[in-house]
Amino acid sequence: MDAFADVMGRVGAWCGQNKYLSSIKNAFQDYMPATISGAVAVLWTSVLVNESTGLGVFFSPIMVLEPLNSIFSAINTATIGCIAVGICMLVGENIALANGEQGAYPAVLAFMMWFTVTPYSWSIGDMAAYTPAVEGTMGAETTTVTIGQLLEQVLNSGFVAEYNTFSSETYADVTTAFSLGDLGTFSAIQTSYMGATGLFTGLIVGIFGMELYCALRKVDALKIKMPDQVPPGVAKAFEVTIPTCLALIIVGAVGWCSTTFLGLDLNSLISTYVQEPLKQVIGGNIVAVVILYIIIMLFWCVGIHGNNMVSAVKESIFTPMIVENMSVFSATGNAADAPNVLNITMMQMMAEWGGSGVTLGLIIAIFIFGKKEDTKAIATLSVVPGMFNINETMTFGIPLVLNPILDIPFILAPCCCIVVGYILTVIGFCPKYVVQAPWTTPPIIFGFLGTGGNIMGAVSQLIVIAVSTLVYIPFLLIYERQDNA
Repeated sequence: MDAFADVMGRVGAWCGQNKYLSSIKNAFQDYMPATISGAVAVLWTSVLVNESTGLGVFFSPIMVLEPLNSIFSAINTATIGCIAVGICMLVGENIALANGEQGAYPAVLAFMMWFTVTPYSWSIGDMAAYTPAVEGTMGAETTTVTIGQLLEQVLNSGFVAEYNTFSSETYADVTTAFSLGDLGTFSAIQTSYMGATGLFTGLIVGIFGMELYCALRKVDALKIKMPDQVPPGVAKAFEVTIPTCLALIIVGAVGWCSTTFLGLDLNSLISTYVQEPLKQVIGGNIVAVVILYIIIMLFWCVGIHGNNMVSAVKESIFTPMIVENMSVFSATGNAADAPNVLNITMMQMMAEWGGSGVTLGLIIAIFIFGKKEDTKAIATLSVVPGMFNINETMTFGIPLVLNPILDIPFILAPCCCIVVGYILTVIGFCPKYVVQAPWTTPPIIFGFLGTGGNIMGAVSQLIVIAVSTLVYIPFLLIYERQDNA
């Protein structure tokens, strides 16, 4: 056991000291208030003030608040819809801090580097592929269609755009209109680039772009030195000018090369060959998720915060999946339309309630079957924090750390819960998870909110609580019997 603890300790120390893993973990933690704000906005527009899928179906007076929906829709777009931008800036800032840079400028520069590899100029001809339903939508073959109408179809296909100059000239044949490549251009950033699909691009640009900038900052020949009488702020601005310019040029060149020689912009390249394969191999694979939880719990068994050790990997893969689900749910109001069964909310809801190891199940088992007074006392102290998914009093009080008997269910319980939760979702008993609630949300309430206000989410969480309790009971009895021997 000592040798195992030593190995896990070394691995944990490496993970904790790795600036890339730490930067990714810190970036997602720092962005959490924004994602929760976006989740509140989704609940408002899809669960509360919605006459098709929300409370408005049963309680029509609440629809008097419908004019406020535009505010919450804007909040959703600014938070969930722009997560790639926010994470890129935050991870860039954390990388810069790890390299000794101070201030907010690195975050701004990370955004600028992201923008240099993001397509933003389009023409109607370029966008024909994004509007396959225009001809049928417009009606008969001879229907006249203005450029404004064509652009509206483009916007409905997932683009945030700003009009430049368009004439009001009409075109009698939609097909002919699409064949003209010079109908006009407009500035636009595809919403998927800013949201879940672009998240890996934001991470990669934020990390490698900022490493490049920090490396250039260390080259004395690139620093513009100003006289001592120049104010420090002005001197600093000149000092970073050349590294900034070179970093933007190099990152922009990488994006240009991707588009020119590979035929895919950098975001599409990373999404296709990095993000999607990871999503399929790990994110959509219950076996991989179970292995991930085994690793998390093994760290905890030797006293190392397992979630912190793997959060960089877990957050970067599974957060985009809940963001995708939230976007679809916000648009349709139907959780069944969400694409991902597994995501960060589902994992927290099914395998992390009550804290790591789903130890609320152990607390329940102790209250029912426990005989030892000290064990009952620790369980009593742990109830309130456990209801908010905080369980250090159990982990270090029983203790579960370096406890061979109770470590078995400590590892087994979350794995069983995630498998049961996955099955309940796949068979349709539990709705898919479409809202990212705060991780401190109490169980059952968490299940209700995470599934978009569906009571079956709460029922499903009750089921996994029962599963966890059943897993812990026999090991608790063995532990107390052996402890009394």
